[in-house]
Amino acid sequence: MAEPQISATLFADRARASLDGAIDTNAAAVAAAARLFADCVAADGVIHAFGTGHSQATALEIAGRAGGLIPTNRISLADLVLRGGEDRAVLDDPLLERRPGLATRLYELSTPRPQDLFVIISNSGVNNSIVDLAQLVTGKGHLLVALTSLEHTRSVPALHPSGQRLADLADVVLDNCAPAGDALLPLPGGGTLCGVSTIVSATLVQMALAESVALLMAGGHEVPVYISANLPGGFERNAKLEAHYDGRLHRNGH
Repeated sequence: MAEPQISATLFADRARASLDGAIDTNAAAVAAAARLFADCVAADGVIHAFGTGHSQATALEIAGRAGGLIPTNRISLADLVLRGGEDRAVLDDPLLERRPGLATRLYELSTPRPQDLFVIISNSGVNNSIVDLAQLVTGKGHLLVALTSLEHTRSVPALHPSGQRLADLADVVLDNCAPAGDALLPLPGGGTLCGVSTIVSATLVQMALAESVALLMAGGHEVPVYISANLPGGFERNAKLEAHYDGRLHRNGH
């Protein structure tokens, strides 16, 4: 019996191919997302990023990291406890993200202003809290960038009562081109191994970031960007720039 075709090299080859394909597929979408990012920052707005599960990793690529824009905020289910006053036990509920009213509370805790932009990340794009928040922010007039797998979202039933998916509500859709189920390497007994969505999604948001900063610089704007807090003077420099957005960037539960 032949050995299963599973190896580090095989994953790297397939991940590289997925990344290259997604870069080509998303050329126009990245440019459109970059324009929305740039317009938001130029209007003194904040970019809010939300994802649950492993999609939180992409939200962290957007909000509060070295080399990223300072006017960014990560929305998290943990906000309900850290700033919303709920008991820690609420986070133990495996169905928390399906709770009615969750999106409204997370939106309130993010303290957005009208010019703020939202980026919502979900590979499937069908979970209730994801669609609820997308409906809420667009209904309030915010622009929305979605980061999802169109292959996945089109291959599964819509779970939201409206029948909508995240991609249906967005002004710009970044497609990470991940396969349904995310992983790339088939296992001999069924199932697949090694997810690729985070690798591709992180690249797409960094591409949009780079292009947005180029647009801001071309427009004569000063661009507030984090440097590593672990470089000499980094923490102090970042804190000084964050002060302009006092009360709008929620870091460490504040």
